[in-house]
Amino acid sequence: MRILITGATGLVGQELCKQLLDSGIAVNYLTTSPEKVETKTNYHGFVWNAKTGEIDTACLEGVTSVIHLAGASIAERWTDSYKKTILDSRTNTAALLFKTLQNTPNEVKQFVSASAIGAYPSSKTTIYTEAFMTYNKGFLGTVVEAWEKAADQFQELGLKVAKVRVGVVLAKEGGALEKLAQPIKTYVGAPLGDGKQWQSWVHLEDLAGIFKTVIEENLDGIYNAVAPNPVTNKTLTKEVAALLDKPLILPNVPEFALKLLLGEMAAVVLESQKVSSEKTETIYSFKYKHLHNALKDLLG
Repeated sequence: MRILITGATGLVGQELCKQLLDSGIAVNYLTTSPEKVETKTNYHGFVWNAKTGEIDTACLEGVTSVIHLAGASIAERWTDSYKKTILDSRTNTAALLFKTLQNTPNEVKQFVSASAIGAYPSSKTTIYTEAFMTYNKGFLGTVVEAWEKAADQFQELGLKVAKVRVGVVLAKEGGALEKLAQPIKTYVGAPLGDGKQWQSWVHLEDLAGIFKTVIEENLDGIYNAVAPNPVTNKTLTKEVAALLDKPLILPNVPEFALKLLLGEMAAVVLESQKVSSEKTETIYSFKYKHLHNALKDLLG
């Protein structure tokens, strides 16, 4: 089995590649940096550039599934130009993959796209399943809608299409946990807004495991990549502080201050999505179901 991955050198991509290779699944990956190309039998890099439309079509040799993880980080200030970068980095890359598959002989049967729980509207009461059809009206919802439409077009090529809606990723290095733990370590950590917004989190190891299962089982459809027990921002902040053995001295950071500091990007930390893992649990057994165990593994 050989898989083609975009975004293989990112946070999720690195863990996914590790799990695939450990299972004897070979990986081809696309990179914009020629210096990141490796040419091992089971781990082979190929150069592409969505801006210029360049791609080494040899990347498709022997590949049966494509996993599309590439996309610019949302954790930078959302200027108009950067918002375009966030959107284009997901849709233009998908368009290049579509054109390449359309015009190059290949054996690809499945296209798996990363997505995000930002698809769901902000709510402190609704529990969101994959069956919920209305996208969040904000910028993140707009991005996810375009991202998922870009994935759906691969059905025109007769491929199975799976979309993995990723929650708040907890990892040892990088991701949301690092940004949350940093101020706590320096005694300036505090819950954000009223602290009651739901954070549907997932341990990096489980997230990669979900992508791997979707590939191995040749699945299609939408899957929420979130652990079974979401928590509020206040609970998450308190748990991190407790494990770091640091007090939370300051009051909550008010919503208006976050909007002043982060602009429109404040939606990332203020919006509330309580997301169900019920469907995902039918295909995958979570290693980290409870926040305390996940944080203990990552911070302990």
